[in-house]
Amino acid sequence: MASDVRGVVVVESGRLESVLARTESDLEAALRRAAVLTRELRRARAAARAGQLKDLRRGLDAAADAAGQVDGATGAARSGYDVDEQQLLDSGAYAKELLAAAAEAGVAMQEEDDRLLCYPSVLRLLPGDLAVEIDHRRERRLRPSEVVRLLQRAQQAGPRFRPQPFLASLLAAYDLVLARQDKSSGAVVKLHDVYGVLTLLPGQTRNYSRQEFARDLYLLDESRERAIRGRRLRLSASTGTRQAGVLTTVARSGQQQRYWGVAFDDEEATA
Repeated sequence: MASDVRGVVVVESGRLESVLARTESDLEAALRRAAVLTRELRRARAAARAGQLKDLRRGLDAAADAAGQVDGATGAARSGYDVDEQQLLDSGAYAKELLAAAAEAGVAMQEEDDRLLCYPSVLRLLPGDLAVEIDHRRERRLRPSEVVRLLQRAQQAGPRFRPQPFLASLLAAYDLVLARQDKSSGAVVKLHDVYGVLTLLPGQTRNYSRQEFARDLYLLDESRERAIRGRRLRLSASTGTRQAGVLTTVARSGQQQRYWGVAFDDEEATA
């Protein structure tokens, strides 16, 4: 570790995991000494209750010595965890360590702008709150191995996704984009433009990020749901991956998945 100009220790290369492991060990040592203190206090109390003066004096001395050891062990744990948590999250060091911890555990995770993508979850760091947001749920357990464990649990549980309501919203937004751009039914439009319609209200881009939209597109794609109201979904990724507005997410396999355009064809025309 290294100290910054304020003398606060900053974790090099985001090695929060090792700092927490050492602090956990220090606190375990402090707890063992606290157990000794508790035992000596109980002995002294029993001696006082019975009036065993010699044992009482011995017990008080032993308790005082144990209390000093508890104080020393607690102080060591406190000084050992001298980390600038805000700087750790703000600097990007924590995100890098989280990516490394996921890779070590065999969990696919990628960074996309200000989000971390880990099927089926989307993560956002909240440095001001010393928390991470996982699918809009605030999580204050920040130990990298613990966050990866939570993500693994989410993968095992599977996504909570309802294809038809999302498909209906996608169709409504698609038709609005068609009308705006004066295009005929069945024409491919940019998903970036569709996302703009879905997030017209102020603050909606914060509540529903591009990364979440891309994740939902993949989940819809994976569900194989295509038909709605006599129309059939057609997603396009091949021609637009080299153009602006490409949406990226992480697939179940851990591979990067990209989407660019969308169209809804009349089912009668495609029959």
